[in-house]
Amino acid sequence: MTVLIVSESYFGNTRTVAQAITSGLAHELGPDAVTVLRPGGAPHELPPELDLLLVGAPTHEFSMPKAQSRRQAAEKGATDGDTVGVREWLQKITPRGDLRVLTFDTSIRMKFMPGSASKAAFKSLKKRGFRMAERGQSFYVADTAGPLVDGEEQRAEAWGRQLADSLSG
Repeated sequence: MTVLIVSESYFGNTRTVAQAITSGLAHELGPDAVTVLRPGGAPHELPPELDLLLVGAPTHEFSMPKAQSRRQAAEKGATDGDTVGVREWLQKITPRGDLRVLTFDTSIRMKFMPGSASKAAFKSLKKRGFRMAERGQSFYVADTAGPLVDGEEQRAEAWGRQLADSLSG
């Protein structure tokens, strides 16, 4: 089983979630089964042996980050970002209709959330031809810069274990 996680992060929270998911997956599948990449370093042609793709991003303005929101994050002290994000990467990858893809994000918990990065990524993947795309999880941060809300890192690791079980079972 092989898993690729492609995620972007600006304050480090989404990166922490991706690492926790990786830990959960690796616990069940082994450490060599999971690769984590930033969108700028992720392949445009997904390997045929790939069993699961996870796509993660922080929620910016109820969607995936874009150039303007990246600049705004940098103005607020973000030091972990790249110029190429999930939004741009999704437009360049070659779709695979047979590949299971799940999305995840980090968001501030709100009573009514009109949109999120995971929802926007899910819609983009479906539109691009990833028939087996699913909207995954939102993991919550206390504020724009974080930190993650208590228990979210553990919840991300548990989700990774659940995903691994679904692959091997």
